[in-house]
Amino acid sequence: MGKRGNGEGGITHLSDGQWQARITLEGGRRKAFYGATRAEAAAKLTAALRDRDKGLPIVAEKQTIENYLVNWLVSVKPAIRPRTWQRYGELLTLHVVPTLGKTTLVRLTAQQVQALYGYKLGEGLSRTTAHHLHAVLHRALAQAERLGLVARNVCDLVEAPRMAEREMQVLARGQVRHLLDMANNDRLAALYVLAVSTGMRQGELLALRWRDVDFATGSVQVRATVQRTREYGLTLAPPKTKQSRRRIKLGTVALEALRTHRTRQVEERLQSGPAWDGRLDLVFANEIGRPIEAQNLVRRSFYPLLQRAALPRIRFHDLRHTAATLLLSSGINPKIVSEMLGHASITITLGIYSHVLPEMQAQAAAAMDAALGM
Repeated sequence: MGKRGNGEGGITHLSDGQWQARITLEGGRRKAFYGATRAEAAAKLTAALRDRDKGLPIVAEKQTIENYLVNWLVSVKPAIRPRTWQRYGELLTLHVVPTLGKTTLVRLTAQQVQALYGYKLGEGLSRTTAHHLHAVLHRALAQAERLGLVARNVCDLVEAPRMAEREMQVLARGQVRHLLDMANNDRLAALYVLAVSTGMRQGELLALRWRDVDFATGSVQVRATVQRTREYGLTLAPPKTKQSRRRIKLGTVALEALRTHRTRQVEERLQSGPAWDGRLDLVFANEIGRPIEAQNLVRRSFYPLLQRAALPRIRFHDLRHTAATLLLSSGINPKIVSEMLGHASITITLGIYSHVLPEMQAQAAAAMDAALGM
C-alpha cells in the first residue's frame, strides 16, 4: 500500500502482534482502530474514512450497549408518548442491559441477540413481551446503523419471537343488549354504549372531553388517550397513530346515552361542590371530575357489571372486538370499520377479524344471487 496523504490515516504493526490503524478527526484529534491482521485494520480505517467524509460520527469501539441505549432513550423521548418511552426503558434496562450491557456496540452479534431471546423465554418471559423487546431493540439499533455507529442492524438477522395469540371473546347481539340493559342505571352506562357501538379503545373513552362531542353533527372526535406514567402520573396523551385521530359518527342510542350522562354528571358536579375538578372537562370522569384509572374501571365497574349480567368475564378490550364483529357481520364495508377503529390499514382489520370473513362472503354470495334474479 502506498503512503497515505495527510489526514488519511496510517497503519502500524505493534509489538504485541496487533495492527493499529489511526485516523485524524476534526480538531486534530486522533482515533485508533485495531485488528488481528493488517487487512482487518485497513478495513476499519477505510470504513472510518468513508464515514468521516460523509459527516457521520466516528464513535469509539469501547462504547457499550448500555451506554448507547441510555443515550438512545434520551434522544427518542421527545418523539414518543410518555408511556411508550417508559415501556421502552423497562424492556431495555430489565432484559437487555443485564445480559448484553457490557458488550461493545460494534461487536454485538446476531447470535448474542438470538441467545438473549432464548434465555429470556427460558426464564419465563412471555412470548408477547419477548416480541416487544425485539421491536424496541431493533428500533434502537436501526438508529445506530443510520448514524454509522454499526455496519448493520444485527436484529435484521435474527428470528423475532412470535407473539402469543390471545383468543378474543366476542359478545353476541343478545348478550350486548342484555349488557346495556343491566348497565342502564350505572353512572358509566354511556361509556359502555359507546364502547360497543364505536369500538373506541378504553384509553380513548376515558380521555374523551365534552368539547370532543358534537351533538349537532352526531359525532365524537378522538384526540387523546389516558395514560399512566411514573413521571407524570395519570395524564392525557396524543393517540398512538395518525389514524387513531379520527371522527366517529354516532347512532341515536349513543347520542341519547350521552345526553342522559351529561345531565347526570351536572347533578354529580353540583353535589360535589368545590371538590369537583373540571379542568379537563372529561365526559367519563371519576366522582370528583378527574380521570378514571383504567384498572379501577375494570375492577369496580366492568367486572361487577358482567357478574350482574351473568356474562363471561371478558376483557374490556373485547368490547372493541365485539363492536367490530357486529359491524362486519352486519355487512358494513370493512374500510369504514377500519376507519372507525382507527387502524393503520384495512389489512390489519381483516387480519384481526378474519373469523367474520366467511359470513361476509356468504352474504355477498346471497346478494349476487338476488342481483341475478336467482
